[in-house]
Amino acid sequence: MKFGIIFANTGPAAVDFEYAAELARLAEENGFESLWTVEHVVVPAAYESQYPYAKDGRMPGGEDVPIPDPLVWLSFVAAATTRIKLATGILILPQRNPVVLAKEVATLDVLSGGRAVLGVGVGWLKEEFDALGVPFSERGARTDEAIEVLRMLWRDAEPSFAGRFTGFERAKSFPKPAQSGGPPIVVGGHTPAAARRAGRLGDGFFPGRGKLTELGPLLDEMRRAATEAGRDADAIEVTAGGAMDVEGVKPYADLGVSRMVIPPLGYDLGTLREQLPRFAESVISKLG
Repeated sequence: MKFGIIFANTGPAAVDFEYAAELARLAEENGFESLWTVEHVVVPAAYESQYPYAKDGRMPGGEDVPIPDPLVWLSFVAAATTRIKLATGILILPQRNPVVLAKEVATLDVLSGGRAVLGVGVGWLKEEFDALGVPFSERGARTDEAIEVLRMLWRDAEPSFAGRFTGFERAKSFPKPAQSGGPPIVVGGHTPAAARRAGRLGDGFFPGRGKLTELGPLLDEMRRAATEAGRDADAIEVTAGGAMDVEGVKPYADLGVSRMVIPPLGYDLGTLREQLPRFAESVISKLG
């Protein structure tokens, strides 16, 4: 079992460069395999969309909490580390121009020595899409097409593409990523549609549900979709959160989860320096 830290770019790490670098170094030194960032470009005040991961339908921390750009933040902590993987968990793909994004992620991958992981989702905050001028109703189709565009630009020397939202002829995009074929694309989400997208298109799946009773059906849906698409379902890496100790992790492993993510375990350096080694000794050393 591998372990990552989710919400890595929140709290003090969002605005304190010394804290962000130290969090990344401590995670790497204590055996964490990856850092996972979240994103919102804007959070319109008094939004009415329902946040799907909390009972009250509101984002934790309120509307004014700092959320730095995930790729810029990961580029910064890449320079403070050497091994830990640098993941978006998730980046709202339909809000991005995939041609620009392909260049950004390839650059991160090259300069980090092949450590980028692109976690993507379709998003839930309609008001944010409105602010960006992207039709909320098109987000699924845009995501599917963007995944194809990204892989083509990462892989091919002179790719051409004619899609519904993107088109180009013999577009040279360099540098190519350090990882052959490009960084893994992990599809995130809490719905059956996200599970099916992961099965059809993803290198990994990050279900937005932590309860085992909810996770199992999503994984079944993902595996059915992979099989129907002629893909090897077992090759799709599953990331999940929801357990913080050895006994709690084991049922997730039985479902096929190979990476568990946990929150930072503290929002001051003293707590981090105490808690990350403790977690490494009590959990990672036994399951990692």
